Amino acid sequence: MSKIFDLLIKNVRVVRPLKAQVELLDIAISKGTIQRLGPDISPEFAKEVVDGRNQLAFPGVVDAHMHTGIYAPLDEDALTESRAAASGGVTCSLNYIRTGRYYLNRGGSYLDFFPEVLNKSEGNFHVDYGFHLAPMNQQHIGEMNQLVRDFGVSSFKIFMFYGSHGLHGSSNSQQDFLMLGEHERYDYAHFEFVMRGLKNCLDENPHLAKQLSLSMHCETAEIMRAYTQIVETEGKLSGLHAYSAARPPHSEGLAVVIAAYLAHETECINLNLLHLTSRKAVEAALTMEKAFPKINFRKEVTIGHLLLDVDCPHGGLAKVNPPIRPRADVEYLWQALLERQLDWVVSDHACCAHEYKLDARRPNDIFLAKSGFGGSEYLLPGLVSEGSKRGMSYPHMAELLSWNPAQRYGLNTKGDIAPGFDADIVLVDPAASFVIGTERTQSAQGYSPLDGIELSATVKKTYLRGQLIYADGHIVGQPQGQYVHRPSPRLAL
Repeated sequence: MSKIFDLLIKNVRVVRPLKAQVELLDIAISKGTIQRLGPDISPEFAKEVVDGRNQLAFPGVVDAHMHTGIYAPLDEDALTESRAAASGGVTCSLNYIRTGRYYLNRGGSYLDFFPEVLNKSEGNFHVDYGFHLAPMNQQHIGEMNQLVRDFGVSSFKIFMFYGSHGLHGSSNSQQDFLMLGEHERYDYAHFEFVMRGLKNCLDENPHLAKQLSLSMHCETAEIMRAYTQIVETEGKLSGLHAYSAARPPHSEGLAVVIAAYLAHETECINLNLLHLTSRKAVEAALTMEKAFPKINFRKEVTIGHLLLDVDCPHGGLAKVNPPIRPRADVEYLWQALLERQLDWVVSDHACCAHEYKLDARRPNDIFLAKSGFGGSEYLLPGLVSEGSKRGMSYPHMAELLSWNPAQRYGLNTKGDIAPGFDADIVLVDPAASFVIGTERTQSAQGYSPLDGIELSATVKKTYLRGQLIYADGHIVGQPQGQYVHRPSPRLAL
């Protein structure tokens, strides 16, 4: 009998976004693509047969917010951190990157910078990958349309707090940090011009109008500068409590309002509000949706902000921008997720080795610690574990982790388990608990501020385009990730 399928995964409970329930089905795969779903597909048609043993089969996770190459050389970071991502069920990594300090530590044109990024990435990712770019100066704004057309970059970013802050805290040397020209400014006017640049891209590429977008890191530098001075002068707070107070929630809320109004003014219709951390930020976003109904807002939250609060015992190891918040804000984020007021969950993964994370002379000074930490490997297990406790359905989880970010960011063959889609599949045992710790991690970071948290679900196998890349605690094979030119071609079904 002719073997028409390369791989047949049998007896799995298939989790699909936008579906009311999970079904026990078989998944037939050929040439990296899902060919057929159904009960009792004969194994005689397949070259390889895998018994899924009634495990959950999730669509591969689209971790739409990572920072590969921020604290280590990009080619090295891609190898280790995509290993971590694959071990957590991620099959596509979208990475924010920019010119200036960190990353490649260089300025200049993106038409020179980005080919170097792609060259350093090729052959080093275990998962498929793409990049969001941040236009830092007027030259970059002028290059946006070419980046869309020639390089498949469909998403851009603004770091609103860089006006007077560096990556880790206040800074008086923004020209040097951002590698700007003498007369260039990274301020609200620049943000407006970036939005006008994206509006031009939308006008030039009307067929891509739903999948060209701008992402905003919403914090206001002026509020942060003033409150950091107050917190440090008073000296009443320390650790994560101090950092949250120094970058207060109303700073997020105000930035959301500013971003929304500028998007309205410039007709920049696709706006992503990144890593919202607080009730005030989410409420501001919901208010702006009502005020400006023509703007297509999407709202993001990270797994770190869902699993941690300011009483995290690991202190400065959990420093991140925007900050980890008090428990009341964490519970509000969960409620907003359950009510479908937030659109996707990401890791904001930024691997920072322990020896660099904390200041050796003053390790307890939160303002000297570096910002960001890894977490991609706990994205799917974390949401399944904590979401299940709170009554979230598996299909809703698949929307948050796969479908919604794939649709927004132009990954048109990812995000679902259906004929014609990439065979990106994750087998999950929802009853195999484990405690997060250093002995399990694939990341070069070696620690996590999530260490000690028990999760109730474990990723058993991860398939990328039908190829097994992770199984039972081990990476399988060499890196097979491919750069995704976005928006990718739509499905021919």
